[in-house]
Amino acid sequence: MKHSTSSLRPSSRPPLASLEAVCVVAREGSFSAAALATGVTHGAISRRIGAVENWLGYPLFERHGRGVRLTPDGQRLVSRIDQAFSIIDGASDQWRPARPPRIVKVSVTPAFAQLWLFDRLAALEAGPQPLAVALDVTYRNADVAAGEADVAVRCSRGYSPGLDSQRLFPETLYPVAAPAIAAQLSARKSAQLLDWPLLHDSDLTGWRTWFAAQGIALKPRPQDRRFEDYNVVLSAAQAGLGIALAREPFSNRWLARSGLVRIGRFEVGSPLAYYVLTAKREARPEVLDFVCRLMQAAAQSASASAQGKTRSQRAVG
Repeated sequence: MKHSTSSLRPSSRPPLASLEAVCVVAREGSFSAAALATGVTHGAISRRIGAVENWLGYPLFERHGRGVRLTPDGQRLVSRIDQAFSIIDGASDQWRPARPPRIVKVSVTPAFAQLWLFDRLAALEAGPQPLAVALDVTYRNADVAAGEADVAVRCSRGYSPGLDSQRLFPETLYPVAAPAIAAQLSARKSAQLLDWPLLHDSDLTGWRTWFAAQGIALKPRPQDRRFEDYNVVLSAAQAGLGIALAREPFSNRWLARSGLVRIGRFEVGSPLAYYVLTAKREARPEVLDFVCRLMQAAAQSASASAQGKTRSQRAVG
């Protein structure tokens, strides 16, 4: 039996998924970030890159710090692949009927919106299958089970009767203050913080946890200042009205722009965290897709915070 010559030849191109993986790694700067962006495992990304490199016969990436960067050959290849994908996308869009964006109703607090979500919202909505997020920024607890929102993000201890609940990320607490106040405090004398007004939101849970870990029982005091929302707490600290607790990684981006100074190195885990709430047995693809994207963004946020802390500790050491 004869085989045609073409049937014996190796494939004239690597799989499109492998070529796409090369472009994503080039864009994201690491295999781990590419895995998060595409929703596959680190191992799958590595295998796809390896398949293209084996097919070409030369490496596309070289290691650089905690990530990778393109070799000169890799730069030339990615440039051509991007052009090819643009042509494919253009041809596909020409023949595919326009689809309205999938809408997801999301309820969040003002603090979560301002300090964490707004910076990431465009990326959460984008993608091969775009989403349109209809935001309800409110202090009120939306009734997710009744359909007032598809997804709600709320700060709590995690128990939400009648709903499915997923923690976004753990939080670490440590005190911060304006530079003028921080300069007057000793990093080794935690009780000294009690000479200043403590700033907090709905209750003293965070401060009580932080002081209790050092054997100090904190009681409500008239000089402390309570605000409705956490973003106002941080703004009050920035204005020099007292000492606030940073919530890492939730407040990291805001703190990096604020000029607030960390006081000491002591930190504790928070008993509270932000949780993603959905209806029981939620099955709508657009809702599950948004929750998946939200959890991936939270994982990236926590990973970046941990890496920053490691670099800081090495610098101090």
